Amino acid sequence: MIQLDTVLVVDVEATCWETAPPPGQRNEIIEIGLCPVDVATGERGERRSILVRPQHSTVSPFCTKLTTLTPEQVASGVTFAEACALLRTEFRSDRRVWASYGDYDRKQFERQCAAEGVRYPFGPRHINVKTLFALVRGLPREVGMDEALRIAGRPLEGTHHRGHDDAFNIAGLFAELVCTLRA
Repeated sequence: MIQLDTVLVVDVEATCWETAPPPGQRNEIIEIGLCPVDVATGERGERRSILVRPQHSTVSPFCTKLTTLTPEQVASGVTFAEACALLRTEFRSDRRVWASYGDYDRKQFERQCAAEGVRYPFGPRHINVKTLFALVRGLPREVGMDEALRIAGRPLEGTHHRGHDDAFNIAGLFAELVCTLRA
């Protein structure tokens, strides 16, 4: 049964390169940022970061420049399978609605779970905050997170392209949208 008291806002960072991945490498999640939102109050919970050790790729200098995550930092992370298990046990991700900004995060989880034979950590309910923001605000198109924050008059808190900070910022946008829709 899906629990509707809390929505888990998730943002992932993955290995990336300035051009195509090097031969034999693929995009892999290296950070799962989370921020729960209490649906009744709209309050954001603590932002969390789960560092994930890549198995089939390396953190490029481009990736470090974008995310600030170094190869050494992610080398100390858990495996992707352990991260997915942690999502289920600690955050009850398989029994909660979860949200992300756009579809990239959902699709990356689906791809990586399929590629590694890992059980998908989430339940069937996903909210695309990027689409919801555009619809509620009456925008002619979807906008990036930084532009959404600007439109909403909210400052960027933390470092852009760090999972836990982006999840916290997205959670703020989401909470505001839920309160707007409820009014």
